[in-house]
Formats: sequence, structure tokens, C-alpha cells
Amino acid sequence: MWSRTYSKRVSGLQVNKVWMVWTDVNRWHTWQPDIEYAELNGEFKVGNTFKLKPKNGPQVSIRIIKVEPGRQFTDLTCFPGARMFGCHEFIAYDDELEIRTTMSIEGFLSFLWRKIVAESVAHGMEKQTEALIEKARSV
Repeated sequence: MWSRTYSKRVSGLQVNKVWMVWTDVNRWHTWQPDIEYAELNGEFKVGNTFKLKPKNGPQVSIRIIKVEPGRQFTDLTCFPGARMFGCHEFIAYDDELEIRTTMSIEGFLSFLWRKIVAESVAHGMEKQTEALIEKARSV
């Protein structure tokens, strides 16, 4: 299995605002410049799926597999011979909030999908986190 994590602690940011931005999947394109669109089917809950179309890439279907409101969610993208997980966590400290994203990929063809997709996604985690923080501060 391959895995990469990006984490940042910030002051003066409320977890409920971050959660509101993250769970508003249909508006991700407004703060993530590398996404053409994302469309959630139903509510933001375990078992539901959303379509995501990155710029310069094919549309993928992503399943929400874990949700702890205000704390974390995990999504799953299935590729032939591999599964990619995105774990998004929010950890509150006294006056800070840690935003942590971990991308991992497993399966017998994970080496291939790591090169095609996962490394690029992981490379963009810092930029995505900064955009999430900026958007949450404006809510």
C-alpha cells in the first residue's frame, strides 16, 4: 500500500465552517481550481456517491464510505485492480484546528494507479487545503 498525508494547523477557524464547505460537494469547483465539477447523488452520507470531473482528466465515481460529522470522512475511488482512499480529518485543539488529508492506494495494480492518479492528487493536497481554509474563512 502507498500513502501520503498532508496536515496543517490553523488558528481562528471553526470546524463547522470547514465541514460545511467540504460537505457541499456540488460547489467544490468554486474553490478547487483543478475540478470542472463534482455532483453528489443524495445527501452527504455513507453509501452515497458523487461524480467528479478533474480538469484534464476523466470523470470518476467516488463513494463515501465513512462519515463522522464535524470530525472526518473517507471516500473511495475504485480503479481496475486498485482502490484509492481519501481520508479527511478535522482535529480541534484549544485555539487551533488541524486539517489532515491522507491519500492511500492499494491493490495489485496500485503501482500503476499511483503513477496515473494518486501521486498527482497527493501533490495537490497542500494547495487544496489552503483553498479549503480560504473558502471556510469566507463562509
